[in-house]
Amino acid sequence: MVDFSQARVTMVDTQVRPSDITRLPVIEAMLSIPRDAFVPASLKPMAYAGGNVPLGEDRVLLDPRTLAKMIDGIGPGPEDLVLDLGCGLGYSTAILAAMAQAAVGIESDPARVTEAQAILAGLGVDNAAVIAAPLTEGAAGQGPYDALLVSGGAIEELPANLVAQLREGARIAALFMEGNLGVVRFGHVHKGRVSWRDAFNASAPLLAEFTRPRGFVF
Repeated sequence: MVDFSQARVTMVDTQVRPSDITRLPVIEAMLSIPRDAFVPASLKPMAYAGGNVPLGEDRVLLDPRTLAKMIDGIGPGPEDLVLDLGCGLGYSTAILAAMAQAAVGIESDPARVTEAQAILAGLGVDNAAVIAAPLTEGAAGQGPYDALLVSGGAIEELPANLVAQLREGARIAALFMEGNLGVVRFGHVHKGRVSWRDAFNASAPLLAEFTRPRGFVF
């Protein structure tokens, strides 16, 4: 029988703290929120391991190190509204909600949305919502947002309509895959445009909705 409470502490001590996490609220949230509650029953023993946890189709729960560093990089604060794309069963949304004023998760699978809402409600997370919508549509009606996280996998590009849902000065974290190479980039919105900087290497399956259109080949 796995002691999930101890596994959570071990995850933070061995994977999160050594990863140059600069914001204490990230560590506090990952210590307090049970990651095992947000994965399918058959995969709960994998919840606190060092890899991505597959959630079906192209969706994963990102490994603790990668997710912690991405959230640390966008630095959600108590007055921020955060958009979380591809939130799976809601773990990343719960972490963001523990740090921000509120978090809005987007999932394209209605069944997954229903399950995520039930998990968040069961844990008493009352400042987070998970909405069923295509990931590339976001949730403009709930914005504008102070930060955006793409948490469910990797992307090749971020559509302009999502950037349009962000406030001036908003922060973005996304994992970009170029072939077999992946890099997390942090973005900053200025006058409707995003300036990106490479942060660290990571890997995850591509989210189908965020693949770059392929040119015609003879």
